[in-house]
Amino acid sequence: MNKPAIESGGGLVRLRLEIAYDGTEFAGWATQAGQRTVAGVLDDALTTVFRTPVALRAAGRTDTGVHATGQVAHVDVPADAIPHAYPRTSRPDESEFLPLVRRLSRLLPPEIRVSDIVRAPTGFDARFSALRRHYEYRLSTAPYGVEPQQARYVTPWPRRLDVDAMAAASRDLVGLHDFAAFCRHRDGATTIRDLQRLDWSKTGDLITAYVSADAFCWSMVRSIVGALLAVGEGRRDPAWCASLLTESRRSSDFAAAPPQGLTLVGVDYPPDDQLEARITVTRDLRRID
Repeated sequence: MNKPAIESGGGLVRLRLEIAYDGTEFAGWATQAGQRTVAGVLDDALTTVFRTPVALRAAGRTDTGVHATGQVAHVDVPADAIPHAYPRTSRPDESEFLPLVRRLSRLLPPEIRVSDIVRAPTGFDARFSALRRHYEYRLSTAPYGVEPQQARYVTPWPRRLDVDAMAAASRDLVGLHDFAAFCRHRDGATTIRDLQRLDWSKTGDLITAYVSADAFCWSMVRSIVGALLAVGEGRRDPAWCASLLTESRRSSDFAAAPPQGLTLVGVDYPPDDQLEARITVTRDLRRID
């Protein structure tokens, strides 16, 4: 069994959670006063289970209406509260926190599922230990829109899209750049990111963007997709996207794509013995040399 990131001698045990959710009815991941958020609902459920206030920290704080199939979060729980997670009887062949997974399935609304919980290895931080995040954005250009079963997860697009032109424009954005033109402003926050993958596939009427980076700033994925849709519709030349990388503020020349097509599908982490070193790298101020 992995050692907890924070030893019980210090009073806390860090748990790593894998989470999926339908973000349609939530005001994003992050807890907000007076708003129904994914973190808020999860925090309430975990607080009920452990009988003490706890708060999750996630790999990526998704926006309003955005979904996840591969969100990762951690929570620090007082060591003496851990036994509260267990029912009076549990099967001896069960993994340590399977009873907690099962209990959360009854406490949480159907739009949120916690699929796995383990003790986090030493040095693990869901946000700062991450190497990269993976998103997918899905659109349908079918004349009738989107199949009802997928309507919450795919954006209907009523106009023809040139996927080859979008792919050509995407190649200019891959790499370490300042993505200020694609990010909503936050005081003191850097907009320099290493975009490691941005490509497209088309199957019938379904068009999917695959987007991976070391991290994403506020609204970055939807903004990138929105700019590329302008290219796909022929309203902009493919070279225009590269010119946006010279901007120092959020561009008003395009609109962010709607949220329902976006899903956080995975987060990568280094081996356990490199987790603490990764935190140091992540916290360093990014620069473009």
